[in-house]
Amino acid sequence: MGGPLLTPLRPVQQFLFRCTSECRTSGDLRMQPTAMSNPRLSERIALILMLFLLLLLVPPQPGSAQAPQPDGAGVRTGVLPGSWLLGGPKCVEVPQFQIHQYNEDLYILRESGCTNFEKPFLYLLFGKDKALLLDTGAGKTEVIRYVRTVIDDWLRRNKRESVPLVVAHTHAHRDHTSGDQQLEALPGTTLVKPDVKAVQEFFGISNWPDQIVQYDLGARALDVIPIPGHEKSSIAIYDRQTAILFTGDTLYPGRLYVDDAAAFIGSIKRLVEFTRGKIVAHVLGAHIENTRTPYLDYRIGTVYQPEEHALELNRGHLLELDEALRQMDGKVVRMAMRDFTVWPK
Repeated sequence: MGGPLLTPLRPVQQFLFRCTSECRTSGDLRMQPTAMSNPRLSERIALILMLFLLLLLVPPQPGSAQAPQPDGAGVRTGVLPGSWLLGGPKCVEVPQFQIHQYNEDLYILRESGCTNFEKPFLYLLFGKDKALLLDTGAGKTEVIRYVRTVIDDWLRRNKRESVPLVVAHTHAHRDHTSGDQQLEALPGTTLVKPDVKAVQEFFGISNWPDQIVQYDLGARALDVIPIPGHEKSSIAIYDRQTAILFTGDTLYPGRLYVDDAAAFIGSIKRLVEFTRGKIVAHVLGAHIENTRTPYLDYRIGTVYQPEEHALELNRGHLLELDEALRQMDGKVVRMAMRDFTVWPK
């Protein structure tokens, strides 16, 4: 256990002591008078000792967050399913949405491929004062029925009569906004329109896209991070309670469509810098398009994906994407990584 701590002492030992031929046979360690009598050498020794002390006193600044003990890192845990209900092979047996309880205050709704081949994920987070729904699904669905089922269950369990609901979006594409009209009619609901101006006004972002703001659901702080590039109004949400980073269509196991290369590159850098030194339990996007086989995706329009990739990615994937973009030197080209593909439009 002491090895790594003592390693910086070796240069000091080399300056302070020299073992004569006699000590090599007898084990007697003798200080050479020349080591301390030389002024320059003495200065070097003092400098090395000072640096060693600084190493002991100043903790390292991690490139990615590390917990001091393997004790859960102080975040609220949850469970992701081993697999999701699939869009087939018999669609008549598959509901429009699968509801998965990650924990008692976070639910994941996955739309069936039988309803829409995009199969997007929706996220419903509860705080003490309000709830937040990220995205409303694709195509014609009864999304309101599934969302109300979750809310009613949460209210019953918490012995509450109501909870205000905020409906926001990871971005403005139709496969994430189709249920807006239904949910806007739900009592006590605030719908944040999926455009840059509305997102800025609601969350209080004055400097788009560089400003990161906090939004509190009540004893549940969220960080709202502008990440244009896939779409102009794209945002990521970091949930401090679970340490989950929700990234929409900007990062997920599938085809990362890039509409604005410069903005996309900047957004990935922003996410890398934001997550530096933070615990990131999972990176959860809005789709699954890759298979479990590395470097292989399902074709566009696939309904039934029996061998699909897991939903969750991690910060390592974010760093991998950032490095790939850096090597492209401003010109984004299609590139298949192990678990996703950069796909400029």
